[in-house]
Amino acid sequence: MNRDPAMPARVRVLLVDDHTVVRRGLRLVFELEEDLEVVGEAADGREALDRVAELQPDVVVMDLLMPVMNGVEATRAIRARHPEVEVVALTSVLEDRMVVDAVEAGAAGYLLKETRPDELFEAVRAAARGEVRLDPRAQARLMRELRRPTASAPAREVLTEREAEVLQLLARGATNKAIAQSLGVGEATVKSHVSSVLGKLGLKSRTQAALHALREGWVTREP
Repeated sequence: MNRDPAMPARVRVLLVDDHTVVRRGLRLVFELEEDLEVVGEAADGREALDRVAELQPDVVVMDLLMPVMNGVEATRAIRARHPEVEVVALTSVLEDRMVVDAVEAGAAGYLLKETRPDELFEAVRAAARGEVRLDPRAQARLMRELRRPTASAPAREVLTEREAEVLQLLARGATNKAIAQSLGVGEATVKSHVSSVLGKLGLKSRTQAALHALREGWVTREP
C-alpha cells in the first residue's frame, strides 16, 4: 500500500470491545497490516479512557454496546479530552438513534461487525487522515435524520466565504486532498479551515459538520 503523506507512518490503534474473542480476532487481522499497529485493548468505555490517556493512540476502534460506560459516552469523552484521537465505531447495532448518537459524539466512522477487514482498515486509515467512513446503511440513517426538525443553529454568516466553500465540499464527502485540489490550496490550509469551521459551529467532527450543513440547507443532497 502506498502511504498517504497526511497519515502517520504507522497508525496506532486501540481496540475496545467487551468480548475478549472479538478483541483477539481484531488484533490478529490488524497484525497483517504493516502500517497499522495495535497498541492496546480495553473491555469497556471507562477502561478505554484510561488507555487513551496512557497509550495516546491515533485511532480507537470502538464497540458501542458495553457495560460500565458504553461506546457513545466513551467516544464523547475521548473527543472532549483528546481531540487529536479519532474514533471509529464498530458495532452489530444498526439503529437510527445509535448512528446519530455516535456521530454527534464525534465518531469519524460507523461500521458493522460484518464489515470486511479491508474496509475496516481503510476506515481506520481514513480516520487517521481526518476523513470519515460510514457504512452505506448508517449513512442512509443519517440522511433520514435530516428530515427531522431541529432547533435553530448558529447562523451561516459566522463562517468566512472560504470556510463556507470548504464546508460545502466536506458535506458532499470530499477528502482534504480533493478539497485542496478544488480550491487550489494546500491540504494544511484545508485542515486549518476545517478546524475553524468545527470551532465556530461548536462541532466535534467532519461528520457532524456535514450533517449540520445538510440539515440547515447550506448544501443540497446530491445523488
